[in-house]
Parts: sequence; structure tokens; C-alpha cells
Amino acid sequence: MKTLGYYNGKIAELEEMTVPMLDRACYFGDGVYDVAVCRNHRTFALEEHLDRFMNSCKLLHITPDHTKEELAELVAGLLAKMDSGDQLVYLQYSRGSALRNHTFAADMKPNLWIMIKPLTLQKEPKPLRCMTMEDTRFFHCNIKTINLIPNVLAAQAAEDRGLDECIFHRGNEITECAHSNVSILKGGVLLTHPTDNLILPGIARAHLIRACRALGIAVKERPFTLEELFDADEILVTSTTKLLCPVVELDGKAVGGKDQKNLAALRSYVWEEYERETN
Repeated sequence: MKTLGYYNGKIAELEEMTVPMLDRACYFGDGVYDVAVCRNHRTFALEEHLDRFMNSCKLLHITPDHTKEELAELVAGLLAKMDSGDQLVYLQYSRGSALRNHTFAADMKPNLWIMIKPLTLQKEPKPLRCMTMEDTRFFHCNIKTINLIPNVLAAQAAEDRGLDECIFHRGNEITECAHSNVSILKGGVLLTHPTDNLILPGIARAHLIRACRALGIAVKERPFTLEELFDADEILVTSTTKLLCPVVELDGKAVGGKDQKNLAALRSYVWEEYERETN
């Protein structure tokens, strides 16, 4: 199969799939999701993605009808149907199906969506040009909910300006990006926002921290400011589909480029880890 859609056991090419109107994802965005990448039919950091997926379910009071092990087995079986070994794997649980009502039954059976489509990660994706924007989202950013309208609008604002990503700030405090995490290198130290309810606990962010510790780069998980962002030696954007990218432009100003040694070491480390786990 070139693409694959899965909905509660039904499998077909994506363009052939349909979803019932009574699925609460359709009118409330009532669900959670996670995204992983696959190479050689092997999913990178799958256990970490499933841990986060299950935690998002717990925080949104959705009771999965699959265990982590069952989901891993299901994903492996679906990937075996794909023509190519390089894929993006999207998993989503909606709360379930019912007539539209804000409240929901505690025992509602969730709906499982899985989407698989071709994606090949680039070892050295192009550096990013970004913009900043006030973070006006809700206070549950740690839950990977499918309610993403503020993120969509921010990402489109960057796209309309010919940019790659939008970096959020609450007042003067940097949080994360529209669909990535952001950290900085300054004086040989990595600064990254702590994993509280204001940011998503990114898998690629966690691997960046792991790489820093392996390479002897100090890590401080604390909020940093707009001024620190612009003054950083390097601005690092991490995501599942890009792993680690430097930022070279921010709000029209050149940034970063002052710690190429550590940047190169980190990019090499995370890429080699990705290759090793997916060989």
C-alpha cells in the first residue's frame, strides 16, 4: 500500500477511508494524537511515543481499549503492508461516537485512528527561518490534543510570510513553537523550557537532552526570555519529523551561528541514534 488508513479495524488507502459524523473528533476535536517516524519498517522511539500517547489519554480521561503492547504490534503489522519502509505514523484516539453533547459517558468506547503516509527524514534539513508570536493557547499544552486551531493559525502566519516556524512566548517567556519544541545553546549550555503544562513534552526534545548529556554539554531546564532567544549562540528546533534543526533567521534578523561545533556534534549524535534504532 502507498498510504494506509485505519479506523477501528477497517483498513484502506487513505483516500478511500471515511469517518462517521458522530465521532466526537468531528465536532469537538475531542481526542489526542501522537506522531512517529519509521525507517526500514522500524518505528523510531515508538515506546516513548506510546507512553506520551497513553499519558495524553489519561489526562483527557479517555480509556484506551488497547494496551501499549497491542498498539505496538498493530503498528508493526500495518507498516508491513506498506510499499516503502520510510513512513510517518499518526495515531489518534477520539473519545468515541455519540450524539452531539458537551458532556460524555464515562464508559464511552474510544475510536482509534491510524494514518500512515510516506516520509523520509533528511540527515541535514535546511536551517529554519522563524517568527515570534504571543502564545494565546490554553493551559493544557502538555496534552497532545487534536484541538490545534491556535497552532494552525500560527503555522499559517509563518507560511504566509515565507517562513518555516513560529516560536511562541507568554509575555517575555519563550514556551515552544507551533509544531515543535525550541531550545537554545548559550555559553556551551543548553537552555530548554521545563516540561510543565505550557509545552508539549517532545520526544525529539528528550533525545536532544540525552545527546547533550552524552556529549558533556550542560543542560538547564528553565524558562528563557525573548532577549535570551535573540542573543543565543544557537537556536535549536526539535520535532519528530526533523529531529534537530538550527534557526538562522528570527523576525527578519540573523540569529545563531556562534556554536557550530556543538551544533554539529548534536546533529550528528541524534542522527546516528535515529539510524541505529531503525536499522
